[in-house]
Amino acid sequence: MAKIRKEYSSNPEFDATKVRSASSAAEGLCKWVCAMEIYDRVAKVVAPKKAKLAEAEGSLAETMGILESKRRELAEVEERLANLKSQFQEMTEKKEHLEFQVDLCSKKLDRAQKLIGGLGGEKDRWSAAAADLQRVYDNLTGDVLISSGVIAYLGAFTSLFRKRCTDDWSQTCKGRGISCSSDFSLSKTLGEPIKIRAWNIAGLPTDSFSIDNGVIVDNARRWPLMIDPQGQANKWVKNSEKDNRLSVIKLTDADYIRTLENSIQFGTPVLLENVREELDPSLEPLLLKQTFKQGGVLCIRLGETVIEYSSDFRFYITTKLRNPHYLPELSTKVTLLNFMITREGLEDQLLGIVVAKERPELEEERQGLILQSAANKKQLKEIEDKILETLSSSQGNILEDESAIQILDSSK
Repeated sequence: MAKIRKEYSSNPEFDATKVRSASSAAEGLCKWVCAMEIYDRVAKVVAPKKAKLAEAEGSLAETMGILESKRRELAEVEERLANLKSQFQEMTEKKEHLEFQVDLCSKKLDRAQKLIGGLGGEKDRWSAAAADLQRVYDNLTGDVLISSGVIAYLGAFTSLFRKRCTDDWSQTCKGRGISCSSDFSLSKTLGEPIKIRAWNIAGLPTDSFSIDNGVIVDNARRWPLMIDPQGQANKWVKNSEKDNRLSVIKLTDADYIRTLENSIQFGTPVLLENVREELDPSLEPLLLKQTFKQGGVLCIRLGETVIEYSSDFRFYITTKLRNPHYLPELSTKVTLLNFMITREGLEDQLLGIVVAKERPELEEERQGLILQSAANKKQLKEIEDKILETLSSSQGNILEDESAIQILDSSK
């Protein structure tokens, strides 16, 4: 090939176009020689490159094998990573749930401690109260029946006669299979301790006879006419109703009817005091509560006048006569009450007078303690009602009711 390049390819006359003019066969041979020379020259350049290509392709195949292996390893790692991430997420959620449960349990424990601290000491007292209420409930029918009889028929009689009658009635009830208390007490059956304490503060004597009289006044359907020679009922009514704009009238007052009409209209209490054995006939519609509706409004007629009748109106009547003789007809129109002082009431009042005279500071302290005791009992009743309402209205587990726990804790 070196000889061809030296002797032929480098000769300018060795050209296929020029050779053709001499011989067409020589032209073909010339082209073949030139092509071989070009091929040789190109082959010498391409051959190393082909070798390098083959080497590169071998290296590439090896590298691709390694790459594929690494890809498989990467896929395995990514799969493990995904599993670990899933486990991490699951554990994180579990951790958060456990933390929430720990926090919730801590709050429940705190609430339980508050609940136990607030109500733990009340269990025995409330158990005893529940047992007492069950006994009251069992005897309720008979006790209410006897109480109704006392209110309707025994107001005018002494404590001894009332006791004899209630004992007889109790035996009659038991003989007829009606349960009732063996130690019947009107004040325990129909009285409210907080209200009774307020009556005592207002001047009602603390003996059971006087308290029963207060219960009768509070529950009777007819207006009370109180036999009150010592003025105890007068004092009690005036003190009890002084904040309600009580009007005090006498039958001898010139304008007592006008005062009575205004009180009936506006629903304020009236005390008619110092009556004799006969009442003004014009009061009969009021005593009988002969109300009627006129134009959709509740009214009553006093004499020739028709006035509106307020349901808040209250009417009290007292007499200073020691032994009045009222006609039976009047007894059906009012609730007669014997407010004459009893021995127990007199002893209590005399003791108060003596202490006030000898040790006025003790009497003042006693009155303060009575007021404080009444306020404490009222507050205790309100708290108990609040606790019972909270416990009964709480839905589900009370330890999960934060507002209920706060109420119970504040009531402690």
